[in-house]
Amino acid sequence: MTNGVTIGQAAAFAGVTVKTVRHYHRLGLVDEPRRDGSGYRRYGSRELLRIVQVRTLAAAGVPLAETGPLLDADTERFTDTLADVARQLTDRIADLTARLDQLHRLAEGDRALLPDRACALLDRMPALGFTPDYVAAQREALVLARVLVPEGFDGFLAQLEHRLEDPGFVDLAKRGQEAETWAPDDPRIEELATAMADHYLANPALLGTPASQRAWARASAQYRLINTHRGDQAPVAARLTALTEAGLRAAGVPIPRH
Repeated sequence: MTNGVTIGQAAAFAGVTVKTVRHYHRLGLVDEPRRDGSGYRRYGSRELLRIVQVRTLAAAGVPLAETGPLLDADTERFTDTLADVARQLTDRIADLTARLDQLHRLAEGDRALLPDRACALLDRMPALGFTPDYVAAQREALVLARVLVPEGFDGFLAQLEHRLEDPGFVDLAKRGQEAETWAPDDPRIEELATAMADHYLANPALLGTPASQRAWARASAQYRLINTHRGDQAPVAARLTALTEAGLRAAGVPIPRH
């Protein structure tokens, strides 16, 4: 041992810290060498090799608790254990990749909360003449719908896709935007609500599929939360929606109630 090196030198040679070497000792992964005549522990090639082996396995993702038995195992067990560690690392990589993707979506705003299909619909709206406030309200409604009625969300997206492809609906919706400047009791609101209900009835696809309607009927409380969102900020829109729904119910359309 007189030709050995100090713990500081051993740590430096192995590429770790003294604290790490001592931690390996406490875990029983590396035997502590005996002290020499001067009272110092001297690390020889055997200890250095063991430190390097433990460090290498730990850096590869092998838990320290498994490192000792692994180094003392036969070839077959060593190979099997490494394969298991590789599978665990693959799972961790997949999880970290998913988290990284989520961070990227957060940086892109809507994409953190909504799928690409929904974001594509929102991206189309400004070019159709919808205001930023209208798009923001639709974004919030989509987020709420996805969380509150997940089983009806795809149908909701399909319904919105049909609506944006319909020039008549787009025109009526933009008139609804303009109505925000009207007084809440303006008689034109009732006229516009009637026109909207009539347009829906003439184009049933705009109301969604029967399956989608059933999903919303089973979630009437959630539907109301979504449909009245921002109602306190836009009283005209809230009244317009209520009147349109009343017209549809009168025609037999199963619109959820409170």
